[in-house]
Amino acid sequence: MKSIIQEFQVPFTYGIYFTEGLFSKGNPMLTDILKQKSDGTGPRKVLFVVDEGVAKAHPNLLSDLATYTAYHSNTLTAVADAVLIPGGEEAKNDPALLDRVLEAIHKYGVCRHSYLIAIGGGAVLDMAGFAAATAHRGIRHIRIPTTVLSQNDSGVGVKNSFNAFGKKNFLGTFAPPFAVINDSKFLPTLEDRDWRGGIAEAIKVALIKDSAFYTQIKQNAAALVAREMKPMQELIFRCAQMHVEHIGSGDPFEFGSSRPLDFGHWAAHKLEQVTNYTLCHGEAVAIGIALDVTYSKLAGMLSEAEWENILSLLYGLGFALYIPELSHGLETPAKELLIWQGLQEFREHLGGQLTIMLLEKIGVGVEVHHLDAALVSEAVSQLQQWQPKGLLTVTA
Repeated sequence: MKSIIQEFQVPFTYGIYFTEGLFSKGNPMLTDILKQKSDGTGPRKVLFVVDEGVAKAHPNLLSDLATYTAYHSNTLTAVADAVLIPGGEEAKNDPALLDRVLEAIHKYGVCRHSYLIAIGGGAVLDMAGFAAATAHRGIRHIRIPTTVLSQNDSGVGVKNSFNAFGKKNFLGTFAPPFAVINDSKFLPTLEDRDWRGGIAEAIKVALIKDSAFYTQIKQNAAALVAREMKPMQELIFRCAQMHVEHIGSGDPFEFGSSRPLDFGHWAAHKLEQVTNYTLCHGEAVAIGIALDVTYSKLAGMLSEAEWENILSLLYGLGFALYIPELSHGLETPAKELLIWQGLQEFREHLGGQLTIMLLEKIGVGVEVHHLDAALVSEAVSQLQQWQPKGLLTVTA
């Protein structure tokens, strides 16, 4: 018997940059980033993929892109007009939209030394990143997230995905971006549900990793509800920082079974699907967090006081903690929750040993390898009945 064992390492480096008014002519951030890897062949070819909702909310965006690329023509050249893609989960559900991006990459000669620059929310970035990672086995991809959730969570990591077979993120790649640029100028036009959606992801990472960050969110809750920019910028920066620290510290391509950053997500993904994605990701994660902290309390891991503290914060920020879909299945003879299927799909997606993150106390997550169906049902019932105690200090 003969064998050849190959082993090699490939370092990945990418930056997350913060700015305001990226496409102002005098802002050098994008051109400076493009100059980081110079191949000496003149201006870099760029294809923009833009979320239609972002273009509508910022009517000057497309003209700003044209003006910017013309002004910096010695550094970059747009190979075509921007490819417009509907925002939201539709971007990841419709193969025709993925084909639209891949066809543009093919038609306009976007190669491995060119750049696909995606501007939009997390779903558009996921889909565009998947197209970039698979065309020519990988072309350079720059993400410009435009929502709180994508600026502090989904847009700063190394995953790209597309939905298939009725399952969220069934298709996907681990492909680090060339760069991520967070432009705070996109945030003021967000609808309230998109403004607060990313706060759920910040609470998630604070609960399992950093009690001081959780306290900061709690102290700033009223200002966040009032849509004050400074505390939101601080939240986005710290949350993004914690995400990239986690990605770089252990298992960035998720070869193991541990996925602490998916705290609250096993139920969230299923709730998105069963509501036909009328429930946005951040809203689903808030419910998923509420469910998992309630389960943690029922399992004797989390104190009643901390459980109440967490639910009150989520509720005060404007999140629903219960929707009827959470109870679907309890009325059947088997009394099996529909969201329980989400756990099985989560197990299948991970492979290996089922690993779920629960909460021992605020700032300390603990991994378990089994959930009790009866306790999950009881957690759903408690969320349905839960009411905040006393007066909430978080107000709009």
